Amino acid sequence: MKISMYQASVPVFIRILKNLRAILQKGQAYAEEKKIEPAVLINSRLYPDMFPLVRQVQIASDVAKGCGARLAGLEPPKFEDNETTFAELFARIDKTIVYLETLKPNQIDGSEEKTITMQIRSNTMSFAGMAFLLNFASPNFYFHVTTAYDILRHCGVEIGKQDFIGAL
Repeated sequence: MKISMYQASVPVFIRILKNLRAILQKGQAYAEEKKIEPAVLINSRLYPDMFPLVRQVQIASDVAKGCGARLAGLEPPKFEDNETTFAELFARIDKTIVYLETLKPNQIDGSEEKTITMQIRSNTMSFAGMAFLLNFASPNFYFHVTTAYDILRHCGVEIGKQDFIGAL
């Protein structure tokens, strides 16, 4: 059986975004329980030159919706990067999932060779669709979700591998 570009992208992004949301909910509960100002967690970093938790979530959202849109031949929706609370991060993840759910297999399947061109900072990058998904979008998505997980774990939130992977 052959896996489709849709199956390898949209449902995977949705699943991991839901897991990220659950991890963030545990972060919010931890802040409440320990009487920590939520902004402390939201603005925490693993290292001074790394992005804080909020930016990790924003980028994961951007990568997921951007990948789905580009594979479908659509312009990715723009979300303002103005979240400052857990509730706003939940809303962003929810909005990303709602967008991804609008994408249908017939829009994405067959995009293996589609040329995906995008501007990243001052560089224009072009990929074939499958290379874009497997070698660029997916690794970036997982990097930022993992880093968000790591920030919360580093701050003391009791989460583990099962929280990242989610229910099977």
